[in-house]
Amino acid sequence: MTFKLPSSLASFAAGCLMALPMAAVHADDSLDKVLAKGSIAIGIAGDFPPYAFVGPDFKPQGLEIDLANYVADKLGVKPDLVTVTNPNRIPYLQTRRIDVIISTLGKNPEREQVIDFGSAYAPFFQAVYGPASMHIAAIGDLADKTAAVTRGTIQDDILTQTAPKSLRIQRFEDDASTVQAFVSGQTQLLVTGVSVADMVIKNNPQLKAEYKLLLKDSPNFIGVRKGETALKERLNAIILEAKENGTLEALSQKWLGRDTGELPL
Repeated sequence: MTFKLPSSLASFAAGCLMALPMAAVHADDSLDKVLAKGSIAIGIAGDFPPYAFVGPDFKPQGLEIDLANYVADKLGVKPDLVTVTNPNRIPYLQTRRIDVIISTLGKNPEREQVIDFGSAYAPFFQAVYGPASMHIAAIGDLADKTAAVTRGTIQDDILTQTAPKSLRIQRFEDDASTVQAFVSGQTQLLVTGVSVADMVIKNNPQLKAEYKLLLKDSPNFIGVRKGETALKERLNAIILEAKENGTLEALSQKWLGRDTGELPL
């Protein structure tokens, strides 16, 4: 026996079937839109060295600025750099003020519910910094030394749990006090995030301070709108190529003073 849908239901079903490929095309036209307009709006941090900041010439510079320009060049479009903050970068993406986030964006389950993540492109880390003359290659080398750290931070917790008992940890209530202790010579070592350390090193060249030891790594990822698969896949291909041809490694060494480590792609 053959079952036949009523004409009204048949028309509705046919319309739904026709709409499916149209919806798929609409959901996956993000790359075409970027290419058609000839530019890509990239959300970047305004003052977060060494990833993105304004240089002495009043032009943006940093690891993420170099990467944003690289991505745009590989897409064959112009980079439209839009300054964002940590609180507004995802809303800017969702409301289409930007097409992509390249702004020290870490991946977590809450964010994965509202945006899609592309590949990781750079490390973001908490580390130990000290004079170039001091040999520190492993956590055990911190024995019998002094270190400044901001109380209650991730790096404070890690030091407390893993450092040799003979490391004399001096804890301060804020980053400014922590930095001042190191700069003034109260401690031999500074334990902080890469952005704080970058400013210390650049502003105090007489210290000859450098990156010594990694405590925690949390990579930065590219962020795109939910469902914009075509754009995400093209960006992932660009990042993979940059990893394979040494571009990511060169940017990490130039701006962070260390290698990229294991970046999830």
